[in-house]
Amino acid sequence: MFRLLFISFIVYIGVNLVENMIHYNIGKYSNKQTHFDIPTKRDWCKIILVMVFFALIQGSLTCLLDNRCN
Repeated sequence: MFRLLFISFIVYIGVNLVENMIHYNIGKYSNKQTHFDIPTKRDWCKIILVMVFFALIQGSLTCLLDNRCN
């Protein structure tokens, strides 16, 4: 069960890091031509905290549903 949680957590972080970078830049330049900037340290902290929170939720739900289906 821990293995499934860990794999789900890592996949979520990897995929969503790219997605969040895209959303960050779209939001930052929503009324201008879009550029690709790296977030500030403060924005990185916010992004990572939100990602970790939802990665834990996703991993937990994946394990729960896997246990119920098997």
